[in-house]
Amino acid sequence: MDDAGVYQVSEDMALVQTVDFFPPIVDDPFTFGQVAAANALSDVYAMGGRPITVLNILAVPATMPFDQVGEVLRGGANKIIEAGAVIAGGHSIKDTELKYGLAVTGLIHPRKIMANSGAKVGDVLILTKPLGTGIISTAVKRNKASRDEEAAAVAVMIALNKIAGESMAEYGAHAATDITGFGLAGHAYEMAHASGVTLEIEYNRLHILPGVTEYARAGIRTGGANANREYLKDKVSFASGLELIVGAIVYDPQTSGGMLMALPPDRAAAFVDYLISHQVDAVVIGRALPAGAFPICIK
Repeated sequence: MDDAGVYQVSEDMALVQTVDFFPPIVDDPFTFGQVAAANALSDVYAMGGRPITVLNILAVPATMPFDQVGEVLRGGANKIIEAGAVIAGGHSIKDTELKYGLAVTGLIHPRKIMANSGAKVGDVLILTKPLGTGIISTAVKRNKASRDEEAAAVAVMIALNKIAGESMAEYGAHAATDITGFGLAGHAYEMAHASGVTLEIEYNRLHILPGVTEYARAGIRTGGANANREYLKDKVSFASGLELIVGAIVYDPQTSGGMLMALPPDRAAAFVDYLISHQVDAVVIGRALPAGAFPICIK
């Protein structure tokens, strides 16, 4: 249940491999390319790796103007260059709907792999991006979200997890994952289950995008959130009165979401300070407890 596969090449080198692509969640082709590329690169960062090469994956409707196709690829290239990786080629097909993403290869030392199974009792949980991109994307489709709310969500989705991914080992992180389609609750469950602990998350500590709470109260959510809720219904407990609205947010599928990391308590504050100094919206959201009746507790 980890974010990417790792293949050991030698005693001091391993390859990290992942692939991800999807249809547009924003209207602007360049921005869509940025979001899709940042999302695909994130899995390598979640393993503690450094992306080195990527292959473009592109499905294009025959009716799509060629200059718009170019803008999608240019947006992806923008993030690939920022990551320090190289575009080594790719493949395209005709399809009825635009889809874009990357197959990514990264490098990592075999003894520095950051799995999601290493969280220890007493660890502090750090999250590096605000939640709510799925809810905002749905509100945009329904012409409910303001331009400022949409812009804030886009800024989150195009931000690379590079700083956190490349520095968490230095601060003694025990486990990590990135928050994507299964939402915070789903990916936290994967970490808790793999690590044999319960993760306690304090809702009031979570950073949430502008407008998200109000839209959640209005019942605006994705089909993916409902599927996540159904899958996790016997795995997550909520403090009294929190489940309806808080559940909508922690089950919300994220596109190119933040990193969830478990660190020793004596290193967490320094790591948060480091991330914030590098413009990463990092925050302590909870801790790891001995395994209990529920793998995830929201209070």
